[in-house]
Order: sequence, then C-alpha cells, then structure tokens
Amino acid sequence: MKKNIVLIVNPVAGGIDKSEIIEATSLFADKEGLNLALYTTTGIDDISKIKGLYDTLKPERVIIAGGDGTIKFVAEALENVDVIFGIIPAGSSNGLATDLNIPKQLEESLPIAFQNSSVEMDMIVINGKKSLHLSDLGLNAELIKNYASSAIHGKWGYAMQVFNTLVDIEEPFTATITANGQTVECVAQMIVIANSKKYGTGVVINPQGIMNDGKFELVVLKNIDLTIFAKIITGNIPIESGDVEIISTDKANIKLHSPVSFQIDGEYCGRETELNVVTSPHKLKVAIP
Repeated sequence: MKKNIVLIVNPVAGGIDKSEIIEATSLFADKEGLNLALYTTTGIDDISKIKGLYDTLKPERVIIAGGDGTIKFVAEALENVDVIFGIIPAGSSNGLATDLNIPKQLEESLPIAFQNSSVEMDMIVINGKKSLHLSDLGLNAELIKNYASSAIHGKWGYAMQVFNTLVDIEEPFTATITANGQTVECVAQMIVIANSKKYGTGVVINPQGIMNDGKFELVVLKNIDLTIFAKIITGNIPIESGDVEIISTDKANIKLHSPVSFQIDGEYCGRETELNVVTSPHKLKVAIP
C-alpha cells in the first residue's frame, strides 16, 4: 500500500504561480511510489481543515510550498503530531528556509523536502502566539506594517518603505527586560526575539542563533542610523558594535513604557506594551540538506 504525503500550497504567497511546484512535486512523489494529496489554502479555517486532512490520511510527510507565514500556521496546526515537514521556499519572506540552507531553486529544494535528514526545531511562544524564526519590536515591525499596507510590492516597494520608515523614524523606546534572573532597563530602536541567525535577506542578526538548543536570543539594537538599518536590510550588521546587546535565555519578560510596533515571522501584530516569551523545545521536524 502506498504511503501518503500531503502538499500544502499557499496560492498567494510571494505573488508567484505555484502550478510548476504542484506538477513537479506530484511527479516526484509518483516516482518515489508515494500517494500525494494536495491542499490549497484559502485563508478560511485552514488550520482545522489541515488537522482534519492529517487525521484522515496520516501522512508520513507534509510538504509546504509558501513562505514563513505559511510554514508557521501549518506548524501550529500540526505541532503535536510526529511528522517531517519539507519546505519548498515560495513566499515573499523565506527566512526560515534561508536559515536552514534550503535552496530557493525548485529542482534543488524538492529532493531535500523528500529526504530523511531532519532537524527538530524549537518554537518560541510570545504572548501565546508561536514564532519559528524571528520576531521583533520597533523599526522592522514598522517597516513590515508599512510594506503590508503599500500598493507597491516586490523589491522596489520594499526599498520605498525602508526609506519611508526611516523618514518617519520614531523616538527610541524604553524597555525593561527580565531574563536569567536579572532585570535590565534599556533604550532601543529595535529588539529582535531570535530563534535563528538570519533574516530572509540572508543578513545575520544573531550570530548565536541555533534553532534546536532550547534557547532564543534577545538582540537589542540601541541606536540605529541609516547605515546600520541599510546593513540589516541588505548586508551584515556590525555585531561587535557597542550599540548591540545580546541576551541568550529560555524565557523572558519585556515591559515597554509605551506601546511599540511588533511582528512575528514577518506578520505585523499591532502595538504591544508587554511580551512574555518562552521556548517550546523540539516542536518541529524539518527536512534539511
């Protein structure tokens, strides 16, 4: 009897047509003697539908074609089941795939999605919401909010919003951070809650990031000028700078003196005044090269 696998496709992720991905995955599954079921997300009740599909088919693998946002909600739907996830990067933000060294080219990522080499990743829980990759307070969250509401998408739209965000840059915010039995107060323009090393652009924001070590890092960027923000977006950030502080921990409380913009894995979540952050270790098996 053929084993089942499920392909979950987000048709709107990254603004690219997914028919080539569906066809190639179907052919690959056929060649491997596997039975492929396709689920296309609609944005309506996807989590319970994916749970139902899993319960019916009991697949040995779930392949996700989308970006960070798609991976996150599929992981939430199936966080308590023992299944390997294969990732085909196909979103506007593919930070998790970048961090796991999964290539963007379909002919390279597809065989990896089917293979048995995997890593058991941690999840980070922030005010009850799950984060797989990078969440942050401040400047980048403002950028994500501006980009999401902009009519122009793609790299040009992103570049415009980087400029607009910096033009309207808010005053630094004050945060009280409790972690590792210590409480510190800091003034920051951005605080990154990092499970991993890199943003989707390939930029290393957290050199200490390991996705299965039971910890996360708080990367506190105190003074961000145009050049540092440009480096965050396009190149590397000067991590030895005195303007950056990194706290490694498995739980933290962040109190903000005024509401600050916040995003989880590329999704804007509004403004927050307090975050409770905790690691949920070894939650997710992901196929890797």
